[in-house]
Amino acid sequence: MIYRFSLLSVVMLLAIAMVAPHAQAEDTFITIGTGNETGVYFPAGGAICRLVNRGRKEHGIRCAVESTGGSIFNLSAVNQHELDFGIAQSDWHYNAYKGQGLFSEQGPDASLRSVFSLHSEAFTVVVRADSAIRSFDDLKGKIVNVGSVGSGMRAMMQELLKAKGWSDASITMVDQVSTIDQAHELCGKKVEAIVFAAGHPNGSIQDVTSACASRIIPVDGPAIDALIKQHPYYALAIIPGGMYQGNSKDIKTFGVKATLITSEDTSDDAVYQVVKAVFDNFDSFKTLHFVFQTLSKDMMVKDGLIAPLHPGALRYYREVGLVK
Repeated sequence: MIYRFSLLSVVMLLAIAMVAPHAQAEDTFITIGTGNETGVYFPAGGAICRLVNRGRKEHGIRCAVESTGGSIFNLSAVNQHELDFGIAQSDWHYNAYKGQGLFSEQGPDASLRSVFSLHSEAFTVVVRADSAIRSFDDLKGKIVNVGSVGSGMRAMMQELLKAKGWSDASITMVDQVSTIDQAHELCGKKVEAIVFAAGHPNGSIQDVTSACASRIIPVDGPAIDALIKQHPYYALAIIPGGMYQGNSKDIKTFGVKATLITSEDTSDDAVYQVVKAVFDNFDSFKTLHFVFQTLSKDMMVKDGLIAPLHPGALRYYREVGLVK
């Protein structure tokens, strides 16, 4: 794989050089692979780098974000030492570490290490407010937009159906509705429910709940608990009440996690300083992007983390008592 810095990353590195012309030769530069510039991963990586760079005079580490194709690219690039860190969805994190799915040809990545998890990408089901659908079980026999074949939310739906003991035929699956058209399809009663896998708050869900009176239904219970136990890349999630019009109460569900990953070859000090920058400034970090609002330190050191913790991260967590 040939690795190319985006123009934005080059500009960021040049900006760092301009504001610090007397940088020492021993300064270390690190990059975090994120996603496209309109998604959540890119500003999430930027928030991490911002805090790391605040302390660069003390630790000599300079951080820049790289806009990439997302989880799969980041996992491969970290494996090949083309990126120091990457943000990856926890299910792809699992597949890379185990050598499954798209990573089956290259085999398990024993060098992959976890740093911490970030926001949940929650399985979210929206129905009209006047619908009789009150729980996931009420979707049986209904017309549901489940996402296109190969999408993350379609895969989550199929695993959930299996956990429930249902077949794909238990609901009428619609997969040709674009994100832009989902509000029209639901409000126009062409589908009875729409499914998202997303961090919250989410613009598409805001569009739907603003277009017509809508409700987010809970997705919890014994089948969900069993699904999480069977698939460690899933975790419980809460969609906070008041985030969307007409939805004043917290909603229980589940989902994957965005995770920060690295390689075992990344220096202990670099990983330690990245973790320290975020966790020592945790209240500030949570204000840097709206999806960080519900984060907790305890969950970030365990949820969705498939590969072993990097020793540099483990050192910090032990120092502050987050792990034994």
